[in-house]
Order: sequence, then structure tokens, then C-alpha cells
Amino acid sequence: MKLDGTLIAGLSDVGQRVRDLEDLGYDGAVSVETSHDPFLPLLLASEHSRRLELITGVAIAFARNPMSTAYVANDIQAHSQGRLRLGLGSQVRPHIERRFSMPWSHPAPRMREYITAMRAIWRSWATGEKLDFRGDFYQHTLMTPFFSPGPNPHGAPRVLLAAVGELMAEVCGEVADGILVHAFTTERYLRERTLPAIERGLARAGRSRERFEVVFPAFMVSGETEEQMAASAALVRQQIAFYGSTPQYRAVLELHGWGELQGELNVLSKQGRWSEMAELIDDAMVDAFAVRGRPADIAERFLQRYGDVVDRVSLYTGEATPQMIGALRGERV
Repeated sequence: MKLDGTLIAGLSDVGQRVRDLEDLGYDGAVSVETSHDPFLPLLLASEHSRRLELITGVAIAFARNPMSTAYVANDIQAHSQGRLRLGLGSQVRPHIERRFSMPWSHPAPRMREYITAMRAIWRSWATGEKLDFRGDFYQHTLMTPFFSPGPNPHGAPRVLLAAVGELMAEVCGEVADGILVHAFTTERYLRERTLPAIERGLARAGRSRERFEVVFPAFMVSGETEEQMAASAALVRQQIAFYGSTPQYRAVLELHGWGELQGELNVLSKQGRWSEMAELIDDAMVDAFAVRGRPADIAERFLQRYGDVVDRVSLYTGEATPQMIGALRGERV
């Protein structure tokens, strides 16, 4: 199983961070789009690392168009000598319309078309064939030699797609090279809802599961002392409460019979009562969403729960210990 580390926000710190990740044995570096652009850190990371796979986790697709994303991804793929993993996500309607001032509609069909359009653009650059993509949401019909970067010597980057709902998970199986599972996912939801949806998408497209990656940013509750364990659990409760307040994620809670809690959390979030939200997350919920254990044994517990279905993992909070890195790779440390 591969292990990814998260890049820190400041661009001036990226070089040292990726060198540290490589020295520790991580396989990839993830750049998130929250308060910073997700692509700039990966360009720096490509210059300061030799083998790390470089992952946007995620870049907001609907804040851009397929052409603009195709260009920047192609450049980083070439500069990193084929190490980019382009992770895309849809975000939710208020952010797309009110933060990015971009159109929102039919997210799953739009995302399917977005990735298909992007692949058509890359194919046009690689082969010189006429660009003639005409869809319901995007049309790309103009590409002259002056605007084409030409073939990428490292090929097109692999595309990972974030999904929570079953419709988007099916799109992952149809057109993406892997899924970025949301941290707000339980083992039961992953096995009973997400994975079957991926298989439906793969079957629809006539594709194999063999090269499809399942990437999971895991909640883990860990510490050497009871105080450290309690502090770790408190952070996880806050994150579960935050994500649980989002209507789009209600299906995860409903599977466990906790659907009504989503409405309560949503009301509290609109009132800014964040500490009260975390108090509604009990131990059963923490254990459903997070793997709990001491640093020496938590990797083994994660593998017992997810080892047969997850291909690569990152820690939602905290850093991996050498013991954890070795255990995830099946090494004795």
C-alpha cells in the first residue's frame, strides 16, 4: 500500500517538505485546494523531489474549464517527468456559484463530460488530430498548431476523481483512473455503496479494476498516552461534525441510521456553534469513521479494515511514524 503526505501551505516551505517526505519513505505528496492554488506547490515539489508522485487532492474542476486544466496538468506532467496524479473534485453548489462565480448543474454528468473533454484535448495534442469535442456542457472545437504544446513525452497524467455519492463514484469507474475517497466515509459505506458503484461504472465502460486506484485519506485516532488519544479523538470529532453538517454527505450517515443528525449539525453550523456540533459525535461514530490505536499497532488495524480494498492512503491529520510506514508496506520495523 502506498502512503502519501500532505504539503504544507507556504510555497517557501515546499522544497524542504518534499525532501523530508522522500527521506521518510512516503510515496506521494498531496496538494490541496483550500486557501491556496493546488498546482503551484506541485511545480515546486517536482523540482525538489526525485520519485514522489505529485497529487492534487483535489483541484476544483468546476472552478475551471477542461482546457485550462488540461494545459496546467500537461505542463506539470512534463516538468515532473510523468509523476503527476491529477485529482479533481466537484465541490458543492454554494462554493462553485458564490465563491468561484461559475455555473453549477448536474454534477455527475458534467464531471463525466469534463474528464472526457480533457482527454480529447490531450489526445489532440498527442496525435495532431482535429479537436472536435461537442458535449452538453462543454464544447472544444478549436486547436491550431500555435496553441498546441504537442505530444507529452510522458503521456497524459492519470486522473483521480473525488466522490462521495454513488453517481459520482460510477463516473469514477467510467472515466477516471482512480477514486479519491472522501475522509467522511466509513468502512461499511465504502464496501456497500462506493465500491459497487465503481464496479458499475467500470462495467459500463468495459474497463478492468486492475489499474484503478482507491485512494483513502484516513481518520486515525492515535497517541502514546490517554491524553494524546483524547486530543486526537477531539480533532476527529470536529471534522466528522463539520462534514456531517453538509447535506450532500447525508447518505453516509443514513446508512448507519444517523441521518437525522445531519439536520441538527447543519442548523448548528449556520449558527456558528462549532463546539456544540462536536459534542454530538459519540464514540460509536468516531470508531465508524476512524481507526483507533497506539502508533505501534494502528497501521495493522488499518490494514485489517481496509487492506483488501485501498491502494494508497494518507493521514487526514498528523504524520506517519516509521513503524506505520513500514507496516503499511508489509515490512517489519
